[in-house]
Amino acid sequence: MTDRARTRLLVSTDAKNEADDQFAIVHALLSPTLDVRGILPTHFGTVGSLEASRQEVDLLLDLLDMQGEVAVANGAHQRLADEKQAVESAAAHKIIEESHHAGTLYVAALGPLTDVASALLLDPTLASRDVVVVWIGGPPYDDVEAVYWPEYNLSNDVAAANVVFSSGISVWQVPMDVYTLVGVGYEELEERVRPRGRTGNYLVQQLLEWNNKNMSRAVDFRSLGDSPAISLVLNPFGAVWRRRLAPRFAADGSVVEAVAKHTIRVCVRVDSRYLLEDFFAKLKRAP
Repeated sequence: MTDRARTRLLVSTDAKNEADDQFAIVHALLSPTLDVRGILPTHFGTVGSLEASRQEVDLLLDLLDMQGEVAVANGAHQRLADEKQAVESAAAHKIIEESHHAGTLYVAALGPLTDVASALLLDPTLASRDVVVVWIGGPPYDDVEAVYWPEYNLSNDVAAANVVFSSGISVWQVPMDVYTLVGVGYEELEERVRPRGRTGNYLVQQLLEWNNKNMSRAVDFRSLGDSPAISLVLNPFGAVWRRRLAPRFAADGSVVEAVAKHTIRVCVRVDSRYLLEDFFAKLKRAP
């Protein structure tokens, strides 16, 4: 292990909305080169969703024997009312606080951008500091067909996405057509994840339960769509990137013509081999 400074990271997560945030959170916490400065549970568009996300984060920390070792700061309980009013939260203030420390701060946003947007509305100078927002969300660009509609993370707070994308803060976006391709099969999960102690068993069991309850047909696969936010912080070279003018999003989640003069960085392909193998290897150390 290198003696170099570790990469500072905050993880904003709507942890109980589906079954893949959990894999990304565990990946981050088991990565020795990451200095996880905090986990920020947030809403996923329904009443009580913030509380559900917080409970899931606490459960994961318990499974990993890390309770009390990592700061947890609750985020917003609802989306922004508009693009001018912040939703005050401990998570928004945690982002602002950590941005003042030396070195790049990465904010991996696995759900809606409410807390990042609120931090920017509370302190617009945040956009000029050394902060990179890595967001899992948004529909495909150009003529790529959407797998489903509307894109979930964006739909839970369109106003927040517009605040963040228009602010000039550094954004690395992983849109739908990229994050849906981080696929694992049930047999792979049973062989390489479930045997890894109580953590591995829980990750697989909650995924199977979610799929069985929510999928419209029988499946034996899952996309670990939130995990690229972690792998790209670990390995920014493990992707193909394209620069685009920062867009705006319409109320229905569609992309409208860019009006900003600044660009964002959009991931068009991620190294899923690296992502998954790195996760499987690190999970061997989990309780």
